[in-house]
Amino acid sequence: MKKGLSIIINIVLFAIIVFLAVQVVKSIQAPIKFNTEQKSRETQVVERLIDIRNAEVHFKNVNGQYTANFDSLIAFCQTAEIPIVKMIPDPTDTTFTRTINDTIGYVMVMDSLKAGRDNFNINDIKFVPFSQPQQKFELEAGTISRNGINIPVFEARTPYEVYLANPGADFSEKEWKQRVDNAKAEKESINRYAGLKVGSMEEATTDGNWEKL
Repeated sequence: MKKGLSIIINIVLFAIIVFLAVQVVKSIQAPIKFNTEQKSRETQVVERLIDIRNAEVHFKNVNGQYTANFDSLIAFCQTAEIPIVKMIPDPTDTTFTRTINDTIGYVMVMDSLKAGRDNFNINDIKFVPFSQPQQKFELEAGTISRNGINIPVFEARTPYEVYLANPGADFSEKEWKQRVDNAKAEKESINRYAGLKVGSMEEATTDGNWEKL
């Protein structure tokens, strides 16, 4: 074999080895990068769902029921006040073992939700972060019957397809969609909601599904 041909063959083999090594590294890093991006997005989605939950709880405390209308919920948060309650000893109790709730003031619901966040905008509460085009959370409210008692319930949710619709960095649209489809199939295989939600239309709970993992 001529020396020149041998050199060419070695170069080609080296290129193939480098290519295969790169593919192996990419195959290892891809799920890690996807999980990192998914968790980063879900952190912001969860924060928004917690805001919805807090707003709904305040709404129910005042109105006796939850609402499935974001406009009503936002208007309530912009105008309603909630009491600041302090527990004090019951002055009629000579045993000093009982307490009563004493209202010492009021605070706007919106100020309570804001909780020191300078960039908080109550009008954004209905929109799913990272959704393009911008989409709203799905919101339901109603009652369920337990032992003959009607209990108010609500549920706010958004599926993977909404906040994971657009590819993360270093992913083609095809590769990203396959990752999302795989994540969805994994959740559905164990009868879990493929997305994030808070509350339930079937149970008397205000938990988020990220809190039940």
